Order: sequence, then structure tokens, then C-alpha cells
Amino acid sequence: MTQADNRRSWIASANGHPDFPLQNLPLGIFSPHGASPRGGVAIGDAIFDLKVACDAGLFSGEAADAAQSACGDSLNALFALGTSARRALRAQLQELLAEGSPAQERLEAMGQALLPSMTTCQLHLPAHVGDYTDFYVGIHHANNVGRLFRPDNPLLPNYKYVPIGYHGRASTVCVSGTPVRRPIGQTMPPGQTEPNFGPSKRLDYELELGIWIGQGNAMGDSIAIGEAQDHIAGYCLLNDWSARDVQAWEYQPLGPFLAKNFGTSVSPWVVTAEALEPFRKAQPVRPEGDPQPLPYLLDDADQATGAFDIELEVLLLTAAMREQGLAPHRLALSNTLNMYWTVAQMVAHHSVGGCKLQAGDLFGSGTLSGPQPEAFGSLLESTFGGKEALTLPNGEKRTFLEDGDEVILRARCQRDGYASIGFGECRGVVLAAR
Repeated sequence: MTQADNRRSWIASANGHPDFPLQNLPLGIFSPHGASPRGGVAIGDAIFDLKVACDAGLFSGEAADAAQSACGDSLNALFALGTSARRALRAQLQELLAEGSPAQERLEAMGQALLPSMTTCQLHLPAHVGDYTDFYVGIHHANNVGRLFRPDNPLLPNYKYVPIGYHGRASTVCVSGTPVRRPIGQTMPPGQTEPNFGPSKRLDYELELGIWIGQGNAMGDSIAIGEAQDHIAGYCLLNDWSARDVQAWEYQPLGPFLAKNFGTSVSPWVVTAEALEPFRKAQPVRPEGDPQPLPYLLDDADQATGAFDIELEVLLLTAAMREQGLAPHRLALSNTLNMYWTVAQMVAHHSVGGCKLQAGDLFGSGTLSGPQPEAFGSLLESTFGGKEALTLPNGEKRTFLEDGDEVILRARCQRDGYASIGFGECRGVVLAAR
């Protein structure tokens, strides 16, 4: 049983903060006042500057090595150091920032140089993404989408044996706040015999959990299921934008291509596995009759603690809503407990054939819909393939995204007796096609 950590911070805004209390301390890359990008830690409404802290000699031992590795413009070097270094850094950060810390007076005197306000800083992509893989582990999403095309047989036979995934485009992974331009491509409208070419008319979002890889493996080696957790650096929110009409025409026989390669948005803060420890759960029991995972995907400890209880939320803010001063409208509320496969199973399967994973590689979970319409993680599901429009509070209707729409993803972990932690936001506005 995880013991509750209810320490408070001498940074007032951290206490009771919805996302970034002392118990979270997610990592990211930021630029203070237009300076060069460097590593930082979110704490309340501020960012703890790791470069300034290193220059001031605030860390020692393994934590100092970890902090120094994060002083550049990406977290790849820190990710590569592995779990022990990350834990050492976290422990010393909590000592420095906790209420009653012996270093409090010194740190307070450093002021904005050490702890700039988050509102004055620019946030960047946390790591250089060498490769990006999108999985399909949301069982309800897989069923919902399958029913649109195969009403009598929504899941293909391999789904319950294999964590399905495809390699996406790493070059278009972008940080929250980066606009996403409507893609252009080929589509085959119903009743036609030749495709059209032009802007996608069925642009969609996908509510996903992002997984940042830490230490990798050598080409030809594999990562055992029981060791997979040690290869995960942390987690984020991920929106894998999708052009459904382009996808419908191109995906057979080799799967997604242009429909998925134009943009993938991620939240800027990397929430560590240590911060999520109190919110681990047993992997949901498979329905009766489902096959047991093959031995290389089955580990007792992973089945007992490999799932997470993370609440996931999708909101929409249209251009008209912005002009009217309206708040974003919630479209869906789901949870990571809707994952059919654990993150460790995804890592083990990805590497089992000898695929080389590297620090900074990114996985997407696939769309994490719940079983009810109010928990559907894409418009493809919520509008039943575009057949039933959603009505927004201001009277606007949507089957798919329109230019000027802003999609906002949020996530939060809550448990009685524990400080709640959040992921921040993952936002993106749709721009018109060129």
C-alpha cells in the first residue's frame, strides 16, 4: 500500500494546486523571459529552473547528475539515465521545496531567477522524438470503430492477443498550443468511383495517454515484461489528430498514413511514474472467454499494479464560443482504466522482435474511450460516424471539427487522503487548409 505524502510546500501556490502540488513535480523544457530553453519542474504556478539550481550547487550526488543532464534543450539525456537518477532528483527536489526546508530562506532569496512564473515562460516539446508509435489499446474505442465498419464482428481476431500499433510520424509531434493545419489528401466520397483531392472534411481528435521512453535497448535485444516499467520515463496527454475521410480511403492494406502524419499534440509536462504511484490499479479483469496474454506479455506484478486510475477529459472551444466569451464545453470524460493492455505490455511487445527503443521515443495509447457515449474519446464515435451531430451550448452543431475549433485535453488523478495531481493541458487550434 502506498503511504500518503501530504507534505506542503513553502511555495504557496503549490498547496492545493489542481495540477502541480509538491507530490507531482513533472519535468519539462521551458524558456524564461525569452532565454534559451532548459529543463524545469512545474511547482504550483511557477517553474523551478534546473539550470539556475545547478549553477547554485543545490543538488548533490546522483541528483546533481540528473539535474545537470536536464539543463539543455531536451530531456533525452535525463531520460537515458534511468529510474534511479530520476528518483534521486525527485527526492532532493521535494526536500528543497517542502515546507520547513533548511534551504527555504536561500531559495526564497533567489526569487524569480530560480522560480519564474509559468505565465512568463514559453513551454517547449519535452524531448527530441526519435520515433513515435501509436497503439490501439482502448478496448471500447476499438469496439465502437469496429462496429461502424463490421457491425457483426467489430474486433478482428488478433486484437485480444496483440497490442496493436503503427509507426507514426515523429517530425510532426508538437507541443500543446501549436496550431494544427487541416490536412489535404485523397478521399473517396460514397457513390463515386474515383477519389477527390482537397481538404479533409472529417477532421477528428483522439484522446490518448502519451508514454515517454527512458532507457532503451540494443537492437536485437528485447525488454522483458517484468522489466518494462524501468524503461518508462513518464507520461503526458496526447491528441493524435486524424483525418477520417483520408484514412477511410488509404488505410487498406497497410494502415494509417497521411490521415495521421500531419500533427500529434502532446502536453508539455512529463508526469513521472513516481508521481503516479498512488494511483496505480490492478489491470481490469478480462471478460470471460477472452484469451490469457501469451507468456511474454504476462507478469503477475504488472497485472496487479500495471494500470492507472487517471481521469481524462476532452473539451471544445469554437471560434464563436471564444467571441461570445463562453467557457470550453466538455465533450467527454473517460479514464485510463479503459486500456485493454498495460503500458508494460506495450513496451514488451514493441521490443520483442529486437526493435531498438531509445530515450525520448514516444508511444500513444490509442483513443481511450469509455463504454458510454459521454466517455467517447473521438468525434467519430460521439457522432456515430458523422450521422448524429453534437449540439453545443451556444446552438452550434458538430459532426467533425471545423476551422477555428480548439480541442483541449486535461487529466487528473484523485484518491481519498492523497493530494490530487494533474497533467496540465494539451491544446490545439485547427487552422484552415492552405
